Amino acid sequence: MKQLSIVIFAIFSLHAFSASGTYYNVKDFGAVGDGKHLDSPMINKAIDMAVSAGAGTVYFPAGTYLSGSIRLKNNITLYLEVGCTILGAPQDIGAYDSEESFEGIQYQDGGHTHFHNSLIWGENLSNVSIIGLGMINGGGLVSTTKEANKGLIGKASKSIALKLCTNVLIRDITIFHGGHFAILVTGCNRVTVDNVTIDTNRDGIDIDCCSNTVVSNCRVNSPNDDAIVPKSSFALNKKWITENLTITNCQVSGFEEGTLLDGRMLPSKLKYGRIKFGTESNGGFRNCVVANCTFRSCKGLALEEVDGGIMDNISISNLTMTDVDDYPIYITLGRRLRDPDTTCLSVGRRISISNVVGTVNDNLSGIHISGMPGSYLEDIHLSNIQLVFKGGGTKKQSETPFPELGKNYPEIGFMNAVVPSYGVF
Repeated sequence: MKQLSIVIFAIFSLHAFSASGTYYNVKDFGAVGDGKHLDSPMINKAIDMAVSAGAGTVYFPAGTYLSGSIRLKNNITLYLEVGCTILGAPQDIGAYDSEESFEGIQYQDGGHTHFHNSLIWGENLSNVSIIGLGMINGGGLVSTTKEANKGLIGKASKSIALKLCTNVLIRDITIFHGGHFAILVTGCNRVTVDNVTIDTNRDGIDIDCCSNTVVSNCRVNSPNDDAIVPKSSFALNKKWITENLTITNCQVSGFEEGTLLDGRMLPSKLKYGRIKFGTESNGGFRNCVVANCTFRSCKGLALEEVDGGIMDNISISNLTMTDVDDYPIYITLGRRLRDPDTTCLSVGRRISISNVVGTVNDNLSGIHISGMPGSYLEDIHLSNIQLVFKGGGTKKQSETPFPELGKNYPEIGFMNAVVPSYGVF
């Protein structure tokens, strides 16, 4: 029986990854995979050949593929074999596509305005997948961008950027050093991100203006920015709510970049790495679930609705937190109003948080809940929450009035104030 099973596997492997049929091996199109020769032109040729046949899987065998922009097309799967790395090329060799133009006033960050300046990108597509046990290494991708109203970005900054796509699957891959965004999906419908490991220098997974999205079984380490980030920006030139979102069975952390992958898990200076709704929140969030997730050596859960959108029907349960910095749970409304309608008020209601346990290295507050004048948070339900703090607050701190958030960026740490209580404020 043992010998028979080995023979069957060998036959399947040879058939599945032959250049004939629906599989297109990038090496058959001239890709070298030595990490020195630029392979993206040949990769895009393989994609175009698959498209000419109506659909297909573009196969990356083991090797390191130095690459500029890879342009996804309809009905295409990228399959990254074990031992394969797609390596982002240096910025100075002209391998990345230029950022596309944006019509109208930009109310969103520059990183949310442009998509084509990415390692892998697609727009207005259906049925696209990036799967396999290989790796994407952002390499030459930059991790900072200028604000959109101060000029164009000019450099590639995202590992995977998908805009207005339907039926998207990203599964099993690893992303290291992913740039400003390791994964950015905007205006997409029916997105699944499953069993993905990300160890990166800025945001991990940004879900912006999307519907019917599932993020499951993922490990995201992002010490310098947020790990899993639902947003609802003005990138599509209108208010577009993020809704019907499930985030489940995920681990987020803020260790030094690279130390999740190598197992050392060293504490970082900034320790972001959290799950955060916002701050880009023009449309808002509706019918969202976060369940069965762990936070380690990072900031806590944040729900921030500050751009005039709606935060409604949010269920969060079964969270564990270890060595969380700052507040473990933060719910706020604000008046940043980076939005064409500067008179609209942010709304937050029907939010349930239950079954949370954690240890906190904190000088701010435990559970911080803040509405704003003219718009109160409504129907907030908290239950079965156990948090342990280091303590150390002074009597003077307990007597200091806490300021309104107003138009400030919604981070307590940026307000130069200490919340006058642990537990709940």
